[in-house]
Amino acid sequence: MNMTQSKLTLPNLLTGFRFVAAPVLLWLAWHGHGIAFMALLAVAFLTDLLDGMAARLTGQVTEFGATLDSWADVVNYLTIALCCWWLWPDMVGRELLYVSLIVASCLLPALAGFFKFGRFTSYHTWAVKIAAGAMGLTLYVLFLGGPAWPFRVAAVICIIAAVEEIAITLILPEPESNLRSVWDVLKRSVRNNRRS
Repeated sequence: MNMTQSKLTLPNLLTGFRFVAAPVLLWLAWHGHGIAFMALLAVAFLTDLLDGMAARLTGQVTEFGATLDSWADVVNYLTIALCCWWLWPDMVGRELLYVSLIVASCLLPALAGFFKFGRFTSYHTWAVKIAAGAMGLTLYVLFLGGPAWPFRVAAVICIIAAVEEIAITLILPEPESNLRSVWDVLKRSVRNNRRS
């Protein structure tokens, strides 16, 4: 099996869908198709949920897949921010602080990893998974006319998850993927220090 074939796995194809969806989401938003945008975004969020599950169930958890997923997340979050600005400028203007927190929660950990390791990180911690789920759900609540406070809480959760990712980057001597939490990294670090 050559390297190209080994990367064409179900989990990587699910992740790849988000790259393909990004320009379509941009086009839909630019042309004011809010409902179609929200529908395609829901599919993109679903593939984000399913790619990791598919990787674990099929035994196809790889460094490449984890990195691809992290890049897809960055592309998706930046696409969402721009599209929402085009579709709902008044609402985004009112929630700009919280939108900015969510964008920062995606970019700052990636930049920290790039500066320390020369590449973006792909930790996929539990906090990041919770933050992504909260952001996705509350985005729909907000843009379908619901209250703003759930979205604001989700933004704070995103920042907490980002701080944890940055802490992991500061602790790790070299990059790793698919870590559960900073506490797991700290416990392992303490165990390793006792052995040496």
